[in-house]
Amino acid sequence: MVKFKLQVTKIIPLNSYICSMQNNSTIFGIRACIEAIQANKTIEKIYLQKGLSGSLFSELNSLIKKKVISTSFVPVEKLDRLSKNANHQGIVAKISAIAFADLESVLNTDKNTNPLYLLLDQVTDVRNFGAIIRTAECTGVSAIIIASQGSAPLNADAIKTSAGAAFKIPICKVNHLLDAIYQFKAEEIEVVAITEKTDKSIYQVDFNKPIALIMGSEHKGITPAILKNADNRAKLPLLGEIESLNVSVACGVALYEVIRQRL
Repeated sequence: MVKFKLQVTKIIPLNSYICSMQNNSTIFGIRACIEAIQANKTIEKIYLQKGLSGSLFSELNSLIKKKVISTSFVPVEKLDRLSKNANHQGIVAKISAIAFADLESVLNTDKNTNPLYLLLDQVTDVRNFGAIIRTAECTGVSAIIIASQGSAPLNADAIKTSAGAAFKIPICKVNHLLDAIYQFKAEEIEVVAITEKTDKSIYQVDFNKPIALIMGSEHKGITPAILKNADNRAKLPLLGEIESLNVSVACGVALYEVIRQRL
C-alpha cells in the first residue's frame, strides 16, 4: 500500500495583512500594499528591505513613484518589529488615519476673504507637527501644506499632540512646496517666510491680507529654493544667547502676530 502525505497550504486572506495600530494601520506584504495604493488609501510611508526584486515588486515600485509615496530602506529587524514578525515579504506600509486634502480644492472652496495658510518645510518631529496643527486650528488657518517627502508623518503621536485638531483642519500634501507657492501666487496670496535671514522683524510686516506663512525646520531652516521664491521675509527677535526657537513655538508666535494685526 502506498501512503500519501497530504500537505495543506494555509491561505491567508488579504485582511489578515492589515493590523490596527491605534489611529493608523500597518500593512505588510507586496500584494496588500499594491491593492491599498490602487484603492487610493492614504499611504503615509512605505518601509522597504534592500535587494527586493521580481515582477510584483516592480509593479509596486512603479505605483510608489507614480503616487510619490515617501519610502525608506530599513534593516529587516525593523520590518520584523513593525509587522510583529509576520510574513512581511520585505515591505511594511503605514496608512494615514487622516485623508489628505487637495490644495486646489481647498483654494476653490475657501470662503474666507482674508485667508491664512501655513506651509511646513522639513518639519520632521511628529510632536512639533502635532503642536503646530493644534495652534493652526486655534488661529483659524485655512489649511496646512506639507511636502510628500521629508515631512513628519501624520501618525498617532502627531494626532494625539494636536489634541484632535488634525481632524478639524485640512492638511494638504504636495509633491513639492514650490507647487503650492506657485498656486498661492496665482491666487494673489502673499507668501511670507519666517526666517532669521532678513533684517525685517515680523512686527514690520503687514499681515492684514491673504497670507501663506512658511516655517522651516529648527535645524536647517527653510530650504534655499523655497526661501528664494517667498514674496517676503520676516524674523522673530531673539534677545537671548540661544540662536533659535522651537519650531512649534516660533510658529505660534508668528500666527498670533497675524491674528493680533487682524483683530
